[in-house]
Order: sequence, then C-alpha cells, then structure tokens
Amino acid sequence: MGLFQKFFQNKERKQKAEKYKIGMMKTRQGSLSSLKDILTKSKAINEDLFSKLEEIFIMSDIGIDTVIEFIEELKESVKTMQLTNPLDLENLIVDKMFELYLKDEIINTNIRYNENGLTIILFVGVNGTGKTTTIGKMAYKIKQEGKRVMLAAGDTFRAGAINQLKVFGERVGVPVIAKEAGSDPSSVIFDAIGQAKKEHVDVLLVDTAGRLQNKVNLMNELNKISRIITRETNGQPFETYLVIDATTGQNGLSQAKIFSEVADVTGIVLTKLDGTAKGGIVLAIRHKLGIPISFIGLGEKLEDLEYFDIENYIYGLFADFFQS
Repeated sequence: MGLFQKFFQNKERKQKAEKYKIGMMKTRQGSLSSLKDILTKSKAINEDLFSKLEEIFIMSDIGIDTVIEFIEELKESVKTMQLTNPLDLENLIVDKMFELYLKDEIINTNIRYNENGLTIILFVGVNGTGKTTTIGKMAYKIKQEGKRVMLAAGDTFRAGAINQLKVFGERVGVPVIAKEAGSDPSSVIFDAIGQAKKEHVDVLLVDTAGRLQNKVNLMNELNKISRIITRETNGQPFETYLVIDATTGQNGLSQAKIFSEVADVTGIVLTKLDGTAKGGIVLAIRHKLGIPISFIGLGEKLEDLEYFDIENYIYGLFADFFQS
C-alpha cells in the first residue's frame, strides 16, 4: 500500500484536506485529468508510456528539469521493483512526489515566533503576485491565533500599495505604520519596529517593493532593511517570505530565483493556487530553489491562506483519480 492510500484511509486527515481538494480542482480537471485514463488504457510500462507521463507533468507546470529527473527515478523504481502493470504506477508516482518534495529532510513550515519579544516577517516578491493581499490574510490568520499584529507599509514606491495595506489593516483590525509615497522604506521599517515594541505587539508584518528593473538597487534596499531589523531586534532571526503567483507558472519561478539570490528567503507563499490548472509549480519551486512552501492561497477570502501541507497537497492533486 502506497503513502497516498494510507493517507486516504485516514478519515480525519482526509477531512482536513478537503480545502485543498476544492481549491485544486482546476489542476485535477486540467493538466492531470488524463493521467488515470492513460494508465488504465496502457498495455505495458514502456518508453511510450513514460513519454506520455512526461508530457502530462510538464503541462502541469512541474518544470522540464524536474520532470526529467522525476521520470528517471520512476524508471529506476520500476526496474528495481520489476513492475509490469501500468496501474501499479499510481502509488509509485505519488510516493515519488512525496520524496521529490521532502528530499529526505524534516521540513518545519511553522512561523518561527520569537517567544521573548517581537517577531518580524518580511514579505518580498514581484509586484502583482498578491503580496499585499497575502499580508492582509496573514494578519488575519495570526490575529485569529491570539497574537497582537501590526503592519508596516514598506512598499513606498506605490501609493496604491500603501493604501491597500491600510484597507486591510482596517478590515482585520490591526494598526498600520505608513508614510507618504516616495519615503525611504527603511525609515518606515525603523519607525514600525519602534512602535511595535512600544505597544508590545507580537508580530510585525512588513511589505516591501517588488521592482526588478535594477537587481543591484533591489539587493541594496533589502540588505538595508535586513540590517535595520537585525540591529533593532538584537540579532533575533526573522522570517523572509517570498510571495509567488501560481498562475504565472515558470515565469514566476524565474522571478523567484532573483529574489532568492538577493534575500535570505526562509519560505514561499504561493498565491492563487486555486486559480491555475498547473498546480505542479509547488514541486518545481522546491526542486529548483530548495526552499519549502510555507503557505498557499486557495481563495480570495481572508481565511483562505493555509499552512502548506505536502500530504494535503498531494491529496489535492490526485483525489479524483486514485480513489478505489
């Protein structure tokens, strides 16, 4: 019995994964919809079948390099296990996806809260990925957990971003530290940290600009912000979440590479996963960047930001196909 089947038989676990199943419907009905049919109709496990699987996985946005490695590992396992029935690949495919994501590591996607003071979470990413919206959702989620939250409008290059963050602050009921558009982002962060300490805030969520026109300027700006945070928190570790729009696929992954080079990214927030038929981007990000997914967006409501769970994700991908 494969990992997926064991998971599927756990009713409580499966119930918790229903939001993933609903949110990832487009992926199952899109690029992965022919998977079960191909395995059922194939007469043997051969190169023709592997070619068809390769095409399906590439279309689901897992990425060419990742898919090639994945298919090679499938072939090796088929040879080692001496499999001949294509339907036996069902469990194997799912198990290999677990392995591909986990990489023999113990992954902790929980926020690293500072139990003795202020926790700071820095958000980076290209403009348009849903970064500011994600901060609003995160503020709601953390506040629901009983913590005092404050927002810092560090994207001072766009008046719209400042105003949007203020709107989320009002909706969630948390204070927002902001200055006029064009201000030095670092000064906003400095003031926000000081105010957060003064008001005994638990978590400060910091927005940043997402301009990629000049990589050097981006690096300098993020480095300056990081130095201020480190200095003002006496070197306490802080989270840096990279926000990626799942609907942009491999283009989003390319942009993410730039941010992972200029910032010490500790986790990924993948937005709009419910809006794409190519949910395999999760595996591509993990394989290419080596950074774990911390949160995913599965809807537009404030409560639609979920802690990422690889088992729930796999269930969301294959729930319709591997049911007996």
